[in-house]
Amino acid sequence: MTLDRLITLTALSGMLAACSTTGSQQTTDAARQESAKGRQNQQLKFKLASGVYQCELGQSVEIQRDTRNANQIEVNWQGSRHTLQRYDSSSGLPRYEDRQNGLLWIDLPWKSVLMDSNNGRPLANECKMAQNKTKNS
Repeated sequence: MTLDRLITLTALSGMLAACSTTGSQQTTDAARQESAKGRQNQQLKFKLASGVYQCELGQSVEIQRDTRNANQIEVNWQGSRHTLQRYDSSSGLPRYEDRQNGLLWIDLPWKSVLMDSNNGRPLANECKMAQNKTKNS
C-alpha cells in the first residue's frame, strides 16, 4: 500500500468517525434539552402552613399563604409587608419573589430561607414553623 493511499484512508476514517459522533452528540443534546423542559414544567407543590417561622440568629419571618392563589404569599419581614409571586425553578422547589424589592423566599417542608435576590445572600436562614403559632392554609 502506498503512503498516499494510507493517508487518504486514515483521513477518510477520521471524517466518518467525526460525522457519526456529531450526529449522536446532537441527538444527545436534543434529548437532554427535552428532558430539562419536562423537569422545568414539573413544579413541586407542598401544602405548607401560614404563620411565624423562627430562623437562625433569633430572626423571624411571618408568612401568610393565599388560599385562593397558591402562586402568591405575603411576607412580613422586619416590619414591612411584601407580596411575593411564585416563579418556576429548575429544581421544581417553591420559589417566591418580590423582584421589585429583591426578596426571595425558598419554601421547603423541613426549612425555608429568605434571601436578598440582588446579591444572592441569605437574610434569614434555617427558618422553621414556630410550634405555637401554626395555621394551616
